[in-house]
Amino acid sequence: MTDAAHFRQRRQQAFAQAHAGQTYTYRRTFTDGDVSVFCGVTGDFNPFHQDDEFSREAPFGRRIVPGLLTGSMLTHIGGMQGFLAADMHFEFRRPVFIGDTVTCVVEVLEKDESRKRLLCAARMTNQGGEVVVQATFTGFPTFPRLQPDAPAGQA
Repeated sequence: MTDAAHFRQRRQQAFAQAHAGQTYTYRRTFTDGDVSVFCGVTGDFNPFHQDDEFSREAPFGRRIVPGLLTGSMLTHIGGMQGFLAADMHFEFRRPVFIGDTVTCVVEVLEKDESRKRLLCAARMTNQGGEVVVQATFTGFPTFPRLQPDAPAGQA
């Protein structure tokens, strides 16, 4: 079997394993170090993320975590699935502050059999249960290494 044929077979198996209603959960606490590294890598030197003095006078009263850093929680779940995204849409609902613990739940909404793509949604909530980010994205899994959450009522 060629490498390309093996990849196609793996992709077909991963797609077959996915079904609407599956969820995956990831939780993390954002640190000052996370913000510094992200801003350094991306070049996002927005004073809302970097400048304590500016942020104290700004609407949120303190520095906030970059929205795409919070949104990148999808890449942990996606990376564990070997997921290649075709598109992503984010809605940033509330600020995330350094020290906040955010829980990201990704749900498979639909399978597009003709294109072999999944439509997924993500909901990210802070430690107070407030929605901070909502997202939708499409793409396909290739190498699942993360089991879906147990269905409600099962553990």
